[in-house]
Amino acid sequence: MNPVILIPSRMAATRLPGKPLAKIHGQPMIVHVWRRALEAAIGPVLVATDSPEVAQAIRAVGGEVAMTRGDHPSGTDRIAEALTAWDPEGRYDTVVNVQGDLPTIAPAAIRASLTPLADPAVDAATLVAEIKREEERTAPSVVKMVGSEIAPGRFRCLYFTRATAPTGPGPLWHHIGLYAWRRAPMLRMVALPPSPLELREKLEQLRALEAGMRMDAVVVDDVPLGVDTPEDLERAREMLREVA
Repeated sequence: MNPVILIPSRMAATRLPGKPLAKIHGQPMIVHVWRRALEAAIGPVLVATDSPEVAQAIRAVGGEVAMTRGDHPSGTDRIAEALTAWDPEGRYDTVVNVQGDLPTIAPAAIRASLTPLADPAVDAATLVAEIKREEERTAPSVVKMVGSEIAPGRFRCLYFTRATAPTGPGPLWHHIGLYAWRRAPMLRMVALPPSPLELREKLEQLRALEAGMRMDAVVVDDVPLGVDTPEDLERAREMLREVA
């Protein structure tokens, strides 16, 4: 594999306006995500954005940026445009999509996402963590992965849902929205129209499953904090106090 990490970033968040530039110990949040991606040390790191302000923040710390259109419906669409413009020769065959609002993501978790792609039958990989808090088992905001365990700490993904699933005794798995893609399946996925289950659940990854692609999941210890609200931002500041 020859991987590249792409971080999609946009300024249009409604619950936390200007989210990528929100300061965490003196640095914009997008810079913290970029640093975690660099620390993973698996390949080049590129921030894909339509915002000149985000581009300026990343370039100020020596990072690389790909400017994209502003009308992309998802982060995957944004990184697909960035990748084809930045690497038209196709030198990089593996793409790790790290969301731009995960400033606490562990570099080891980013590296772990590549593990399933050692199997040539796997098109994409993602991360899950066991749900420990009872309220998260029923929260629609917590996306659950339903899968078949094929090895210790690894699943073949069968479905993703906002419902409490599967039923019955046993663990539930919190899906973490970080993806490692083989390049060709990713480009195929973004070229497809939204699928029926994707539209119903509002989960983009279901488009890949409905198209017959194989996605595996790796278990990690903790769910990184996704920053969506001012309260999340304060939590991120506290969690990253030692890093700063």
